[in-house]
Amino acid sequence: MPAKPQYEIIVYGATSFVGQILSRYLQENYGKDGDLKWAIAGRSASKLEAVKRDIAAPDLPMIVADASDRAALDGMVKQTKVIISTVGPYALYGDDVVAACVANGNDYCDLTGESQWMRKMIDAHQAEAEKTGARIVHNCGFDSIPSDMGLMYTQQQAKKTLGETCSKVSLRVKAMKGAASGGTVASLLNVVKEASKDAGLRKELQNPYSVAPEGMRSGPRQPDTNMTGYDKVANSWIAPFVMAAINTRVIQRSHALLGRPWGENFMYDEATLMGDGVKGRAAALGMTAGLGGFVAAAAVTPARTMLEKYVLPKPGEGPSPEAQEKGFFDLRLYGTTDSGKTIVTKVTGDKDPGYGSTAKMLGESGLCLARDVTRRSVKGGFWTPSTALGEKLLKRLEANAGLTFTTLS
Repeated sequence: MPAKPQYEIIVYGATSFVGQILSRYLQENYGKDGDLKWAIAGRSASKLEAVKRDIAAPDLPMIVADASDRAALDGMVKQTKVIISTVGPYALYGDDVVAACVANGNDYCDLTGESQWMRKMIDAHQAEAEKTGARIVHNCGFDSIPSDMGLMYTQQQAKKTLGETCSKVSLRVKAMKGAASGGTVASLLNVVKEASKDAGLRKELQNPYSVAPEGMRSGPRQPDTNMTGYDKVANSWIAPFVMAAINTRVIQRSHALLGRPWGENFMYDEATLMGDGVKGRAAALGMTAGLGGFVAAAAVTPARTMLEKYVLPKPGEGPSPEAQEKGFFDLRLYGTTDSGKTIVTKVTGDKDPGYGSTAKMLGESGLCLARDVTRRSVKGGFWTPSTALGEKLLKRLEANAGLTFTTLS
């Protein structure tokens, strides 16, 4: 990386749905009256100009670089400390951006939830990133900051109040309001499409340790929350949580990167609380059936085509600004130590989880990389939010991003 890059941050994919929200967030909170040196980038000059007009930043620098043009990407990353990428599906458009950052020793963060792509990038570039000093931090949005940072907070509080960390933690979605965008849907459908054609990938996607460092991709059997069940700890029926597939893997990577301090038999799972009694059971069964039906349909080409054409939002589409403002999430983490002591913590966000809140989490992650985390303290390589950004990001999230982390009992 150049000794004095021109920018602290370049938002690559600024014309995407979440890229536009992120750009507005950075401009209003750090660019308009602040000292942030940043730029936006993407493949279309006209669309980048439209973003500048929309966020009232006429003098904001912009860089045109197509995701398939490696020379342009190299030229872009050399100008900044950190690349924040919102260009997805990452499995289709993200390879060369990461490769350029790694080769040039630049820091990078994104909001991917595509575990199969993460593993591909880790396996391809980990050794080189260690040499060049590039710090790559995936999962800096709703998947998986609330889970990853929430678990970090829970373990810190358990050590402080109980005298020991938890060997089992269950995250439960108590309440959430938000809508999916076309970009998120496109990423999910691409994963299903790839898996439907590749038996090896289907097996990989079933491994909760799939994105852990090489040599640490196995461990004890983890709890299965893909079906309806009754959670005695939370006193509620539970149904699957759609983000659990990526969040659980990020958690196991964090645990492995830290040297597995919570024990070789550490257990972690996620699910959605549906309520007690007959109504709770019926709601859980309904959600489980609905999610199962969607995945089954998405795996069949004709059904997937019909969903994409007539039912699901298109890339570039997403919740309105009003819907983003009205969104929120409320998560609970139930931890148990080896000696049987328990702790319950709470993580909340004040906007639509996937977009209004995600843009703030992603922006603060990029700023944390650019300003707070020294290269002496965090070396080159592929990290998770909690292992790379840790306590510094936690403070940023609470101070600026509308997240709260509290201990309930």
